[in-house]
Amino acid sequence: MDYSDLNKSSKIKRLIRILPKNSGRNASGKVTVRHQGGRQKRYLRTIDWKHKKLDIPAVVMSVEYDPNRTANIALVQYRDGEKKYVLAPEGIKIGQTLLNGEAAPITAGNSLPLKAIPVGTLIHNLEITPGKGAQIARGAGSAAVVAGFEETWTLVKLPSGEVRRFNPLVMATVGQVGNVEWKNINFGKAGRRRHMGIRPTVRGTAQNPRSHPHGGGEGRSGEGMHPKTPWGKSARGTRTRNKSKHSNKLVVERRK
Repeated sequence: MDYSDLNKSSKIKRLIRILPKNSGRNASGKVTVRHQGGRQKRYLRTIDWKHKKLDIPAVVMSVEYDPNRTANIALVQYRDGEKKYVLAPEGIKIGQTLLNGEAAPITAGNSLPLKAIPVGTLIHNLEITPGKGAQIARGAGSAAVVAGFEETWTLVKLPSGEVRRFNPLVMATVGQVGNVEWKNINFGKAGRRRHMGIRPTVRGTAQNPRSHPHGGGEGRSGEGMHPKTPWGKSARGTRTRNKSKHSNKLVVERRK
């Protein structure tokens, strides 16, 4: 993979801030997220998830590397002079014009309400609640598909395979998130992962019984129980979703 054309130095001062290090610890210093810590200093780029600037053309100024996500980002400048970062979809080019709004053409990088996107179109940057900002299909290579329309709902097939009902007024961006080859990267050495802030992962059976349900025993002993997480949740096969979850009515087909 060739990333030589990516801009790694351009930083718009108004759109960046230093990302604080928590190393997976909460306010009392206890580890609440495992396998984090020791990363390189980073700047957090402010991404435009809401696409509120409707019907104002924006020109792609550069496509840049972002250390905080698997996808690349694009710096766009609107006709009124304002600059914003957006996720770079697959096939985006410097100098290309993007548009947000119901009247925007169905081309990669344009953002429209779901009701204005034809069935079968690949989308990403999908909102759940109108106006809240994109929450679904934001990772490198991700894409959902508009699967159909049903009374007052739009059906979308998510990257997991789940088919779900969405409000037709929520915004989504046409196309697939770029940097599709990200999953094929060979990181080469442990040190590179440490620079990214990812600490080693240890098997449950190799741990102390106080640290993991599978731990303990003399020698190399098996799990001795159904596979579970360090917090006791079933780890393989069993469905753990809350049966009374409020959004169950929005799920048309469960992921496989």
